[in-house]
Amino acid sequence: MMAAIADYWRLMRAGASLARHDVVLPGEYQRRLPLPARIAGRTLRLVTGGARGRPGVRLARALEKLGPAYIKMGQFLATRPDVFGVETTTDLSRLKDNLPAFSMDKARKALAEEFGSDEAQALFPKLDDPIAAASLAQVHRMETEEGVKAVKILRPDIEERLHKELRAMGRAARNIERVSAESRRLRPVAFTQTVAESMDKELDLRLEAGGAGELKEISDADGFYQIPSVDWERTGKRVLTTDWVAGRPLTHPDALEGTNVDRAYLANCVTRGFLSHAIKHGVFHADMHEGNMIVTPEGKLALIDFGIIGRVGVMERRFLAEILWGFIQRDYQRIAEVHFEAGYVPADKSVGDFAQALRSVGEPIHGKNAEEVSMARLLLQLLDFTHTFGMEMRPELILLQKTMVQVEGVARTIDPGHDIWTAAEPIVGEWVRTQFGPAGAAKLVTETVREVSDRLKRLPVVMDKLEASLEASKEPAILPRERFAPWWGWFLFLGFLTLVGWLAGVSVLGILQQT
Repeated sequence: MMAAIADYWRLMRAGASLARHDVVLPGEYQRRLPLPARIAGRTLRLVTGGARGRPGVRLARALEKLGPAYIKMGQFLATRPDVFGVETTTDLSRLKDNLPAFSMDKARKALAEEFGSDEAQALFPKLDDPIAAASLAQVHRMETEEGVKAVKILRPDIEERLHKELRAMGRAARNIERVSAESRRLRPVAFTQTVAESMDKELDLRLEAGGAGELKEISDADGFYQIPSVDWERTGKRVLTTDWVAGRPLTHPDALEGTNVDRAYLANCVTRGFLSHAIKHGVFHADMHEGNMIVTPEGKLALIDFGIIGRVGVMERRFLAEILWGFIQRDYQRIAEVHFEAGYVPADKSVGDFAQALRSVGEPIHGKNAEEVSMARLLLQLLDFTHTFGMEMRPELILLQKTMVQVEGVARTIDPGHDIWTAAEPIVGEWVRTQFGPAGAAKLVTETVREVSDRLKRLPVVMDKLEASLEASKEPAILPRERFAPWWGWFLFLGFLTLVGWLAGVSVLGILQQT
């Protein structure tokens, strides 16, 4: 009972903050809302005084003030332009995650708890003051005999705080699905579970260290990015230590100034490095914004912060490569067939109609200058057809597309004349020729046989789960209800209505962006 009280109090606080930023039933969509929603929206704006900026900008500001769990939720919303619209997700992708640093005493205490007092003193003898602080962790510079290190330390008690916030979000999501049939299309329960799982991974810095080590092996072979080495001796669950990366982040106004900086070269590295990682190796840095990219004194590009790593299977990589290659070759029929072969478009739809829609996307880009041709716009237009043709997009593919939009934006910032298609051709073309030649065909057969064999091994477990599901379906599906004491039940109910209004507003915002 006390957990429920605490959860609804947090949700009321979140709902009030979002209302102050005019995120609940925003004024921009007054004419397209039903009369009760218009009245409710005007009332909220009278109480809160309204707010300036686009709805997505206002939502980003509100989430920044609410803390790490809500910032993470906003980052996940930014990966779904197919649901919430291009403008809103673009605004959310600029979420800032800057907080005041915690004290050196607390940092030292965290190191002692992770490694033991004596060992922590030996491993971290010259820890400098923090140079950057975010909602989950902060980074220190440290001199060692082996060279300069970057030490990332989680905030004290951040796990408990996030657990409480995520628990409240989960409660809200369950209630929303219970009372709103329309919300079930957006799957709020599954969404909050995904956010929680992602944050669990980010709170174990050993996993981030593993991702950094994997990307370093790939980058050392490809040569597009520099990745700092992990200092495993100084790394634990709540502490991550890597080599220090000298240079300036792309967010610095003078990052691209200097005699060693070749803008065209760096832009090509951004595009080709990402495509090489994603298509050739099936793993990629999934948070490719300017703050995570550093221009070194030698004019190279280094990546940092490996909390979010994306992965794609062989079939998804083939799918992406064939789509890009198809647009480069203007083979819209083949692009349409690839969508059907991958199962992303239902079999009852017309391949010819889908090829026609793809032609309307691809033809306008041909014959134009590089500055006028946007791969990001093309991918987002493809997402616009998800509802028209009943497409089911895999989460990892959407994350991949979202990162490609980021990559193109960064590359164009570095070099406004960057031709992403010319940059992509060597990577995509080589992979297509390799995969679809004789050696590629033999490899595909081998991988297919292995996958079928693995699925057959799991068949007994799948059948057991299916049988259990069928048995459970015979029982009436009754969702548990919260039991409230009479004297505070109405108070919490009003708070719940505030949150319902907020989530409904976000849902309405996403739906209206698509209409």
